[in-house]
Amino acid sequence: MRTMIAKIGYSTLALATAFVATSAHADTKTATFDVKLTITKACTVTAGSASDIDLGSHPAFDTNITGSNTITVKCSKTTPYYIGLAPSNSNTAGAGSMASTGTGTDTVPYQLRSTSGMTGTIWGNTATASSVGNGVSGTGNGSDKTHTVYATVASANYTPDSYKDTVTVTVNY
Repeated sequence: MRTMIAKIGYSTLALATAFVATSAHADTKTATFDVKLTITKACTVTAGSASDIDLGSHPAFDTNITGSNTITVKCSKTTPYYIGLAPSNSNTAGAGSMASTGTGTDTVPYQLRSTSGMTGTIWGNTATASSVGNGVSGTGNGSDKTHTVYATVASANYTPDSYKDTVTVTVNY
């Protein structure tokens, strides 16, 4: 009987040791991976007919005509930007010339400005990606930012007609 109990005891011990040995050899391996994203700086600009500066109708003897409207710039957070304005004659100092939309041959000179009034700060197109030049600067925050553009005409002493010019807005960032 002792032999049988001893054999059963040894068998139980061997079986228990096998379970313990098996669980003792179980292992866990881990690995890692990265989640990556590159965010690049970006800007958009909104201009167009909603941003037109309509100086209205004036008699030929009017002087010091002014008007304004806004352009909207949206740049990514902390992105510095510089806005330049160029009339169709490519004048870098923002001095444009409106041509007749009818049959007239007169052109009416105007000046783009970043501050109001006939002597407001000139807004031209010498801004670059790293310098404001004679443009206007800002820093993006991910939301729309508006910038007021002023146009001034010293004198309306030209042939009665309608006049217009196209201005190109450039955002450097």
